[in-house]
Amino acid sequence: MIDLESASDANLVVAIARWHEPAMAEVYRRHGGAVYALAMKVLLNENAAEEITQEVFLDLWQHPEKFDSQRGSLRSFLLARTHGKSVDLIRSEESRKQRETKTTRETATAGYDIEHQVWDMAVAEKVKKCVDDLPEEMRKPIKLAYFGGHTYREVAEMLDTPEGTIKSRIRIGLSKLRVNLVESGLEPAGAGL
Repeated sequence: MIDLESASDANLVVAIARWHEPAMAEVYRRHGGAVYALAMKVLLNENAAEEITQEVFLDLWQHPEKFDSQRGSLRSFLLARTHGKSVDLIRSEESRKQRETKTTRETATAGYDIEHQVWDMAVAEKVKKCVDDLPEEMRKPIKLAYFGGHTYREVAEMLDTPEGTIKSRIRIGLSKLRVNLVESGLEPAGAGL
């Protein structure tokens, strides 16, 4: 029988390899606090630090042969494993967050692209046809003002027509355009108000 309190760490690991639970409890008593403290320092999260601590000691219980006393102390072995597992957890979480963000962004973009682009194209075709169906004296000022980005004054100068006449033609043309859009199946914004 082994005297747990006076046994070296190497002897305790040999006992762990023989499934000696009290030896495992002694190793945990000696090094559990340091393992948890390092995990907590790296992860800044109590639950995650507890998980990593449990993983490190479970790994020692299941694979005691991984510890080589010739390469260093048991404490440094356990702390190296703790650090590695903690960093892996952080990387895994960051990777998961990036995947979720990318998926969310792609889903939102794809949802808009598919549905809205088809709708926008259909609306644009109907609007173009309805504008083209307007009489020329109304169509030209509307195209120059709304699609060309010109002011009423600029449109009046371009068409060599008084500004008041241009405003009237645009106003009447927009009213006819509204009627044409409704007849083509499009409800202009604010029409239901």
